[in-house]
Amino acid sequence: MRMSGFQINLNPLKELLGFIKVLEWLASIFAFATCGGFKGQTEIQASCPPKLTENKTTTAVFCYPFRLNEASFQPPPGVNVCDVNWKSFVLIGDYSSSAQFYVTFAVFVFLYCIAALLLYVGYMNLYLDSCKLPMIDFVVTLVATFLWLVSTSAWAKALTDIKIATGHNIVQEILPGQNKEALCYFSSVTSMGSLNVSVIFGFLSMTLWGGNAWFVYKETSLHSPSNTFAPHSQGGISPPAGI
Repeated sequence: MRMSGFQINLNPLKELLGFIKVLEWLASIFAFATCGGFKGQTEIQASCPPKLTENKTTTAVFCYPFRLNEASFQPPPGVNVCDVNWKSFVLIGDYSSSAQFYVTFAVFVFLYCIAALLLYVGYMNLYLDSCKLPMIDFVVTLVATFLWLVSTSAWAKALTDIKIATGHNIVQEILPGQNKEALCYFSSVTSMGSLNVSVIFGFLSMTLWGGNAWFVYKETSLHSPSNTFAPHSQGGISPPAGI
């Protein structure tokens, strides 16, 4: 009988079933790290002639989970810019739901990949002898593929809105920019290249999980039901010969 104890065997990692799982694990790390670790700021310059002819910079810092409506503008320490209470002016929008859904799901995928790799490496005999484990793995793979599509699409839409909310349009949205005494100009915003990468890894993960579904499916009884019980037969009565 095959042993069901932990036995390290790296051969499954050399096959597509295990190798793609490693790629999925790495992609999930890049997905939640590039999104969850982002921190940026948007800057506008203000002047109020004739009191203040020199432009002064006010900055709004934003980061994950991108509750922009909590990011207020801050002037330089000790500087009074046009007698305006800049802290009362914030960016517009709350995109935390899409960002947190994306990052949380990526973390769950990361944990599942670790569990699946431990199963492949240490309990491959148990995995192959079981009817339920490959089927559970197959169902999880299909669900993960769908959720990668949903979460990445939602996050990509939110990222587009974040770029708009922190870009040139902010000057038109804040009151000092509409005040004739305070002249406001958009200065800069932190590059969001890492957030673009997070979207790329999201769709890449969806592709990996969708492709891996076939290799997991091959291990289930749905693919070869006639062979499902063959490895489990240990002796027994031989079938009668045909007449």
